[in-house]
Formats: sequence, structure tokens, C-alpha cells
Amino acid sequence: MTTTDVSGLSQLGQNVTAPQSPEEAVLERVPTSHAGTDFVVRFTAPEFTSLCPMTGQPDFAHIVIDYVPDGWLVESKSLKLYLHSFRNHGAFHEDCTLDIAKRLVDLLGPKWLRIGAYWYPRGGIPIDVFWQTGAPPEGLWLPDQGVQPYRGRG
Repeated sequence: MTTTDVSGLSQLGQNVTAPQSPEEAVLERVPTSHAGTDFVVRFTAPEFTSLCPMTGQPDFAHIVIDYVPDGWLVESKSLKLYLHSFRNHGAFHEDCTLDIAKRLVDLLGPKWLRIGAYWYPRGGIPIDVFWQTGAPPEGLWLPDQGVQPYRGRG
């Protein structure tokens, strides 16, 4: 049985106060126990929230993050707290999406990462934002993100 080295983590198993901003949030990583094996890790955040930077009104999104580790895994509690830190953060949809993706790339140095952010409509227009680091590794099984485009009542 393989075990993941969790030494050095500061949040897992601890009572941690939610960070007030993405800049304040601490993202943590652990080494993968399966180096040399390509596999996809998926995180789904169906209730992501942030604030409109112009009006301060809440924005909501369903975010799906897929990545192929190259040595490191993101520790899920730290990711949850990081995503929660956007709750009082004013930024455009595109900025939130790309900031999340690039911070994970900087932390993990994955073989590949993609993010799909499916923002709920405000003013009648949904905005979906997609980004990836490049082509996924050859031969990788990659499931569809499973989020249907917004259709309204149509």
C-alpha cells in the first residue's frame, strides 16, 4: 500500500480561519506517490463565488479543474480554502479563472492542466472561460468536464 507524505502541511487536520483574499490564501502541495504514472486529478467546485469588481454584486460559477501531476498534488483542503477566498474578492470572470489556473501551475508544475469555468448569467449573458497549458499527454484518458452550456428556459 502506497501512502502520501503529508509532512509539512499546515492546514490539513487543523482548525483554520478562512483567508480573506486569494493573495492571503495558502495553497499547499504533497508529493505524488505515483511518480512516472500519468493520471488525471479532477476538482469540481459547483458553488464558486466571487464579486463583480464594478458593482460588488455576487457572481457564481461551476469550476472544473483537471491536471496531470508531475511530482506534486495539490492538498484539497488548501484548494478549498483558496477557492473560498474569492468570495469577497472583486474580479472579472476571466481574471478569477486564469488566476486560479496559473497559481496552480506555479505551485505544482503539472505535466498538464486545464480549467473550465462556467459562469452563471448576469444581465442575461453567461460567460464561460477555458484555459489549458497545452496538449494533454499522449494516450491519456480525459473525460468530458460534464457541465452543460447554459440554456436558460429555451
